[in-house]
Amino acid sequence: MKVSILQFPGTNCEYDTKYAFEKLGAQTQIVWHKATTIPEDTSLLVVAGGFSYGDYLRSGAIAKFSPVMQAVKEYAAKGGKILGICNGFQVLTEAGLLPGALKRNESLHFLSKHHHLKVENNDNVFLTKLAKGDVVNIPIAHHDGNYYIDEAGLAELYANNQVLLKYCDASGAMKNPNGSVDAIAGVCNKEKTVFGLMPHPERAMETLLGSDDGVKMLQGFLEA
Repeated sequence: MKVSILQFPGTNCEYDTKYAFEKLGAQTQIVWHKATTIPEDTSLLVVAGGFSYGDYLRSGAIAKFSPVMQAVKEYAAKGGKILGICNGFQVLTEAGLLPGALKRNESLHFLSKHHHLKVENNDNVFLTKLAKGDVVNIPIAHHDGNYYIDEAGLAELYANNQVLLKYCDASGAMKNPNGSVDAIAGVCNKEKTVFGLMPHPERAMETLLGSDDGVKMLQGFLEA
């Protein structure tokens, strides 16, 4: 399997992502934002976390104009699988590839810690290795992770099983760290080919570092 990982000025999680997927047995390639094509043998395209363009204007707002994003949209239109992590999620919402938007955290503070997530829907390639209702412990690190969508959009997300993950405590009860609507931590598109989440599964690959719950999250892509 080939995983291509986008790199913008300010991206800082591309090598964590590279390590995570190589640990699972995938081949990886980092793709600079000035590229005009996605490698032909790409099985999964990852928009990695960080601070693309320094998060000027809004997180992900400038990255959506990078040359590579036209190729990303074409790749998505052909049914290619895309995963946006943290800033990558922000980029995908700004580019219109995922519904909703990411706002400043309700506390106005940057959050960096492990946080539990509850699996809301696993009828997709991303979370197929987990069961609905499972609770995982995954790091978060964001200033603009407050997911927003209007009432009509939220109803549509639920109708199509597009809500993937919600913030919770260790027992699965809702625990919202940033003010996100309905404590939503991750969503997908209607076709279940484009996925986005604020937490960092690529940083949860080793028990020594606090959790290896990210392994099952990312394995689904390799076994599709």
